[in-house]
Amino acid sequence: MGKLDFWLGKKWVREADKDLTKDLGNGWVECDLCWRKCKLPPDTYGVCGVRANIGGKLYTLVYGLLTAANVDPIEKKPLLHFEPGSKVFSISTAGCNFFCRFCQNWEISQARREEIYGRYLEPEKVVQLAKEMGADGISFTYNEPTIFFEYMYDVAKIAKKEGLFTTMVTNGYMTPEAIRKLGPYMDAVTVDFKGSANKEFYRRYMAVPDPAPIFESLKVMKEVGWFIEVTDLIVPKVGDKEEDLRNLAQWIKDNLGPEIPFHLLRFHPDYLMRDFPPTPVETLEKLAKIAKEEVGLHYVYIGNVGGHPLENTYCPKCGELVVERYGFYIVSWKLTEDFRCPKCGYKLNFKGRFHGTTWW
Repeated sequence: MGKLDFWLGKKWVREADKDLTKDLGNGWVECDLCWRKCKLPPDTYGVCGVRANIGGKLYTLVYGLLTAANVDPIEKKPLLHFEPGSKVFSISTAGCNFFCRFCQNWEISQARREEIYGRYLEPEKVVQLAKEMGADGISFTYNEPTIFFEYMYDVAKIAKKEGLFTTMVTNGYMTPEAIRKLGPYMDAVTVDFKGSANKEFYRRYMAVPDPAPIFESLKVMKEVGWFIEVTDLIVPKVGDKEEDLRNLAQWIKDNLGPEIPFHLLRFHPDYLMRDFPPTPVETLEKLAKIAKEEVGLHYVYIGNVGGHPLENTYCPKCGELVVERYGFYIVSWKLTEDFRCPKCGYKLNFKGRFHGTTWW
């Protein structure tokens, strides 16, 4: 009997995707879901704490084990340019491959090994519930979706057959192999950077050796055709350097294009960094100006500051206010049906359709 055999037989414990697993011999296995590529001897867990080598085989321990299930506005992800005004059925499990000291969902993301919890729900039931609750799509979010890949993959396949779109919110550490396998069943992605991808910040505050692989993954996400939006959590004092922001924004422009929506998110004290202050709004405004005016990104937003003018969308050509928002909700919508500016006719980078009501 192995030390982890007690997991076997539970309905949320399934053998991992064999296309993303390597047999290393002598009972060792390699998990190729994320860039950590954990090499595991028998009876050990991966860094995420929710994948384990049991008897020489890799297993996921959170298949269908949901920790949250809510209907959200898609703008909460944030996805402002994909299916605007739609509703998404948002689901999560436990665990994460990062150890962010500031995580706002730490109760679920940092649950690992024997602390795993949740309520089991079959993939078919998730899609059924989403439709019953009037959702337009399903979003894999709250904790890192990479670590529950098999479940996400199965739910997404069914969702697509049932006419629902799919999105995920990710730290971007998913390997190219996993992205390409998931490719046909995912429509849009929000990739969350922190501290403008400063390497030392990732090491010290997230226990991630190097954010560089995220950039490679973003290229593959573009290759497979996902609609991409990028966020950057600006942490005061330790993750708010202008040079880092400038470099990140320039990389996005050069590799993904100036039309990619870019969100600067305000940090709020939480988890193990409650002694840090919220990000000054002035800092966010200064960095937004660099990204938009100096680097040349067309759509730069400030998030977590309700009522700020940079929650809105402005036409990149003439500057007209075309979408007004407050928090996660659209207040007014002035774009044409094919997402053109009513003043100059410029076609903005939106995808899908407007799902809301016109208030202007």
